Amino acid sequence: MGSESNEHLQQISAGSHFSGFNLVDLQPINLEMEPSATFPENTHGQPFIIGVAGGAASGKTTVCDLIIKQLCDHRVVLVNQDSFYHDLSEEELAHVSEYNFDHPDAFDTEQLLACMKNLKHGKVVDIPNYDFKTHRRVLPARKVNPSDVIILEGILVFHDTRVRGFMNMKIFVDTDADVRLARRIQCDTVVKGRDIKTVLDQYSKFVKPAFEDFILPTKKYADVIIPHGGDNHVAIDLIVRHIHTKLGQHSLCKIYPNLYVLQSTFQIRGMHTLVRDASTRKHDFIFYADRLIRLVVEHGLGHLPFKEKQVITPIGSVYTGVEFCKRLCGISVIRSGESMENALRACCKGIKIGKILIHREGDNGQQLIYHNLPKDISDRHVFLLDPILGTGNSAVQAISLLISKGVQEAKIIFLNLISAPQGVHAVCKRFPRIKIVTSEIESGLNEEFRVFPGMGEFGDRYFGTDQD
Repeated sequence: MGSESNEHLQQISAGSHFSGFNLVDLQPINLEMEPSATFPENTHGQPFIIGVAGGAASGKTTVCDLIIKQLCDHRVVLVNQDSFYHDLSEEELAHVSEYNFDHPDAFDTEQLLACMKNLKHGKVVDIPNYDFKTHRRVLPARKVNPSDVIILEGILVFHDTRVRGFMNMKIFVDTDADVRLARRIQCDTVVKGRDIKTVLDQYSKFVKPAFEDFILPTKKYADVIIPHGGDNHVAIDLIVRHIHTKLGQHSLCKIYPNLYVLQSTFQIRGMHTLVRDASTRKHDFIFYADRLIRLVVEHGLGHLPFKEKQVITPIGSVYTGVEFCKRLCGISVIRSGESMENALRACCKGIKIGKILIHREGDNGQQLIYHNLPKDISDRHVFLLDPILGTGNSAVQAISLLISKGVQEAKIIFLNLISAPQGVHAVCKRFPRIKIVTSEIESGLNEEFRVFPGMGEFGDRYFGTDQD
């Protein structure tokens, strides 16, 4: 940046601190991990809901059992779509061999929706007890209590968009058709006592067409696709780790997979206690704020692309490591964002730093944006620096400016210390591919649109310009 532009920005920001803006409107594993679409809204304390779909005899039950076994430190409940078959009428019972149990109309989806809604909101539900010999529901029903994790398993659990809307993770068990047929023949002949001709006739008439027409098309909705079913222990382990991570995260991270909150430790909690204390002296506030900022910056660097690199060690051996992404820059939102520049420079030697100032003009809500950005910013990964994410208004303005300058949304990483839920919603809904890295999520905003419990006016406290 030129010295003249720097002086201009400093003059504009010298007398004011701009933070109280008006509130804006608010793979697959093939193991193929695909970025999921927006996760359904989920508030703190609600269960993590997993849908497991796939063809008949694909290994869905085995996958569910393995997940439940490995989530032994959480309360987990399994709900089977098979429990929600409609009772057959006398006429349907008389011609049961002609009834298509693999068609979506065979299920009482409305009752399934009601049960899932109640479980999501922490209510006890009665799951039907379906008798596959009489093809009718029998008493007593199965009573299911609220749990940390709910697994909904069935061939068509992805078919209805309303049912999918409850799910935080969708798994499709993808098993070869010949394997599924062999398993079905073994189960139906050995366990159910059917002759092989009846099994094959039912398979060709109902099972195979229903799989191709209704089940396979729902594979596109899956967040994770597991080949080979329960035999794929690598996939199961990765899924369980992901679930453990999600259960330990703030509920907003379950809604927005592009939001990252530092894992809370006593050290981080202690530093937050100090910087939030109104009686903390300026030099102590700066010291602990800098420590928190450094942690956020380090975490943000972990989201940059790396490539493999081999080096020769001083003893002549080969070490295979990674090489840092080189085309970076930092953009600080004046003036609080400037407090984060030193930590970024300490981690990224010689990094370019640009500036953005968002200035409210008058009382009509109009804003002027002043900026001085690297000329080649469109070719770089960008760290956007602002310690407080409140309403999200200034962040949306800054990100919009960066995108208008040619920066790819997926190459922007927004670093801040504390975030209000309203700001997270505003930014993530508008820019779903940007990454937000923060050290803590706040309770919300007060009637003056100030973050609470908050840190006060961060820039004033950091730069010593508070009006005490």
